[in-house]
Amino acid sequence: MSNASLSPLPSADRPDVTARLRDALLGASFTADGLLELLGAPAYAALSRSETVPALRATRGDTPLEHLVRLFLLQQPVPHARAANVLPVDACLETGWLVRAGDDEVAATVDVRPYGGPGGEDWFIVSDLGCAVGGAGGIGNHAEGVVLGVGGASMTLAGLTVRTPVSAALDLGTGSGIQALHASRHATRVTATDVNPRALHITALTLALSGAPAAELREGSLYEPVDEDDTYDLIVSNPPFVISPGARLTYRDGGMGGDDLCRSLVQQTGERLNEGGFAHFLANWQHVEGEDWTDRLRSWVPRGCDAWIVQREVQDVTQYAELWLRDAGDHRADAAEYQARYDAWLDEFEARKVKAVGFGWISLRRTGSAEPSITTEEWPHPIEQPLGETVRAHFDRVDYLRAHDDAALLEAHFTLAGEVVQEQVGLPGAEDPEHVVLRQNRGMRRATRVDTVGAGFAGVCDGSMSAGRILDAIAQLVGEDPVALRDRTPAQIRLLVEQGFLEPA
Repeated sequence: MSNASLSPLPSADRPDVTARLRDALLGASFTADGLLELLGAPAYAALSRSETVPALRATRGDTPLEHLVRLFLLQQPVPHARAANVLPVDACLETGWLVRAGDDEVAATVDVRPYGGPGGEDWFIVSDLGCAVGGAGGIGNHAEGVVLGVGGASMTLAGLTVRTPVSAALDLGTGSGIQALHASRHATRVTATDVNPRALHITALTLALSGAPAAELREGSLYEPVDEDDTYDLIVSNPPFVISPGARLTYRDGGMGGDDLCRSLVQQTGERLNEGGFAHFLANWQHVEGEDWTDRLRSWVPRGCDAWIVQREVQDVTQYAELWLRDAGDHRADAAEYQARYDAWLDEFEARKVKAVGFGWISLRRTGSAEPSITTEEWPHPIEQPLGETVRAHFDRVDYLRAHDDAALLEAHFTLAGEVVQEQVGLPGAEDPEHVVLRQNRGMRRATRVDTVGAGFAGVCDGSMSAGRILDAIAQLVGEDPVALRDRTPAQIRLLVEQGFLEPA
């Protein structure tokens, strides 16, 4: 497909009409809550899997909300008279939100998905037709310049972003504008870039229809569109990170070899971040024969930045190729063509000695420290979103531990973090457990094994006594040399602080 197959977009220069459309949508309860109530949980969940039949069945009635769902979310034409009962139809036809379909029906030119903001805001994400539900999966074979709606990756990035008031935020590769929309809540100035001018147009529609301030929109790749001396307090990007043989699809294929786009994005960020500023990226990276993936990622981190890199998933090259072939609808193409495309992916990986591909997130914080901290870890386990506060707390703990040697830790006071539970593992009837596990029920939901001293220490940390005094009391209780206990325990305290089980009082 080519861009010629994409629908003309509504005008972004008629804020009066956009405001009237927004009021009409809200008046009919075309919101995230209204959608859930109308469809029910099963049909609502099916939309995220690109399955629209349950939602179509749930909107067979004649209410204004049912017509809006069919029109803007399910790509179904509705009778002109029914639309006119709830929408400013003539103005929407004039500005391109709607077009005439048949003798007496109207159809939407874009998808509009209700989206609940973190503060209870009623937002709307605009995307190309067929892209409002299920991310990429809802549209089969994609036009090259298509702009997707909200998918799981978009919401992951929005959830892990640190949300503090900032002067300037930058959304690189904005797509439908979801990250710029979130940033508008806490940034005085938002800049959004994209190599696809259609995405910038849709971002303007998303912001306007959501009642958010306009962003500064710039066309270009990575940092090219922004001024050389521009710096930001927050940078976010859900880039076209797919490692593919070529750049068929703008929304996913970066057009650079291997994982070079993600590497370039991360490496160029340091000089664009203000002191104390955060950057958050989703990324794919190659697992190359003879190379540790953590070494590869550590080499990406720009000088002067702390980093927290989390690998959430790893796929072998066949799984990875099949995932993105299905994403593009290639599995529904001619068998010989599918095989040729599959071969091209495997040829690319073989040439680069790639055995697998990792997916995860990279968070950076600009720091003036002479010894930046780089944490890399694999964490495929469930987490609790939003994770932004957990990310901010991670970097705060990095600062704390960097400033406190072992002697200072023993003088410090700590409290046990909230919602930490203890599990004891051992044979039934045994007097003592084989080991003790501390488990978090919030954030990263970590679990860590500790010895009986570590468990006892954590259990009495309420901020009232220094770590050293607690260890002295434990030594007396268990009959151990207090000096030896003070010597060997700081490493365990440091780990419990680093992982968020203990918090400085």
